[in-house]
Amino acid sequence: MKALTLIFVTLIALLQYPLWLGKGSWLRVWDLNRLISEQKDKNTQLKARNDTVDAEVRDLKHGFAAIEERARSELGMVKQDEVFYQVVENTVMDKSAPNPSNNAVPQTQNQVISVPH
Repeated sequence: MKALTLIFVTLIALLQYPLWLGKGSWLRVWDLNRLISEQKDKNTQLKARNDTVDAEVRDLKHGFAAIEERARSELGMVKQDEVFYQVVENTVMDKSAPNPSNNAVPQTQNQVISVPH
């Protein structure tokens, strides 16, 4: 009777091995599900980025406002008969502070430059 019990326990252990540690085991399935979930999150982020780029491309192909905005901001272009104003900030040390070396307070002065085109 002991031998028969030992045989059945050994047989059950051999049948359980592939379920827990084999090629298609529960651990491997759990790990693959985790990897699939991570990839789906990554795909969602990439799809959002692609949709943004696609909208920008459509806007550049069909709308002149986006082209004008890019020309102004990235290339510094202005329209014909337009006056360009540039505000330049200068930093000046406040001389009224008691100890200028330790308590100097920087102040900004705005200077406007007009460049006609």
